[in-house]
Amino acid sequence: MFDEVPLSTRSRDYGANGRRSRDDAPMSSPPASNGRERVPTAVVYCEANFGAIDGKTANGLVRYSEKYEILSVIDSEKAGLDSGRVLGEKPNGIPICSDLADSLAQAGAVPDYFIFGVAPASGMLTPHERGLVLAAMALGMNVVNGLHEFLNDDPEFAAACAASKVRILDVRRPRPKKDLRMFTGRIADVTCPRIAVLGTDCAIGKRTTATVLTRALNARGVRAVMIGTGQTGLMQGARYGLALDAVPSQFCSGELEATILEAFVGEQPDVIIVEGQGALSHPAFSTSSFILRGTCPDGVVLQHAPGRLHRCDFEQMAMPTPATEIHLIQTFSDTRVIGLTINHENMTDVEVSAAITLYERELGIPATDALARPPERLVEMVVSAFPQLEEKLTAVAS
Repeated sequence: MFDEVPLSTRSRDYGANGRRSRDDAPMSSPPASNGRERVPTAVVYCEANFGAIDGKTANGLVRYSEKYEILSVIDSEKAGLDSGRVLGEKPNGIPICSDLADSLAQAGAVPDYFIFGVAPASGMLTPHERGLVLAAMALGMNVVNGLHEFLNDDPEFAAACAASKVRILDVRRPRPKKDLRMFTGRIADVTCPRIAVLGTDCAIGKRTTATVLTRALNARGVRAVMIGTGQTGLMQGARYGLALDAVPSQFCSGELEATILEAFVGEQPDVIIVEGQGALSHPAFSTSSFILRGTCPDGVVLQHAPGRLHRCDFEQMAMPTPATEIHLIQTFSDTRVIGLTINHENMTDVEVSAAITLYERELGIPATDALARPPERLVEMVVSAFPQLEEKLTAVAS
């Protein structure tokens, strides 16, 4: 599955409103011996879904996490395997365990966090999963919950928090309604380029491409900031972001605009990258339209999976072509698609190269694969569209 990129750096604890929140810090994470804040440890539950579409939260956390040190993944169907290999990548030393007991045994201690890493269509816990989360809490583990079901509102979970002196982080919970922000038009005050990474389907790698692009630009001296718009990005440690699909629709554009403004003022970036959600052409999602409205992007990078025959969870819906999605985006919003990125699922490397050549010829824009091709190609894509960024570029380290 195509979800995030590998790297683990120092942890940051940021709330869902994009600002640092000490309430999100673990209750029992003393400083490391070198005096720096210790990265909280975590196990990720992803039973029967790791490496699959509904396991995208776990997939992403294993590949990249600033906020947690991932010790293991729980998935009895893949127990004993290395999680990196399951994702089609190099071994990463993060084992897949059969159950919570196996995970604790391999960790040698109780981790700080139990992360629910499955993203089911229902957005709710099953009865079995409720019991498992409660068992983890009884052992003294804090819980990270990315579902639409807010566990802090459940009396049984609230009682478990008090009894075990742990906390639950409901990642998708938006700010209180009285504090939600409407769109103001102040997005025009953001003078650096804003690039939205959209896609032709859900769970297609938009967050991956946004992250790789942001990191590649920063590595070349272009100060880039990424705006997370989903629960996985927030769990990974996105400094600015919100779970857009949990915000009342009236406030989605305004909340995203305000978050972008906070990033612009706080970081003074050369470019802002906004993670997309869903697909503008997909009838099951409206988040792409809010991203286009709230971001008012100067450019769009479109993510597409040529080897995917139908929409996720909708076998009766054929995938759109990049051309039709580009036409829809550019008709819906005053923007331009500056490049195409490919999710290489179900494709050989030869097929990826052929697809890149075909789409560049057909669409007249640069195309690449964020994971299977050098990240420098993403940088070239952006600088070609926004040549004023070229003066920011530094030489690639040898």
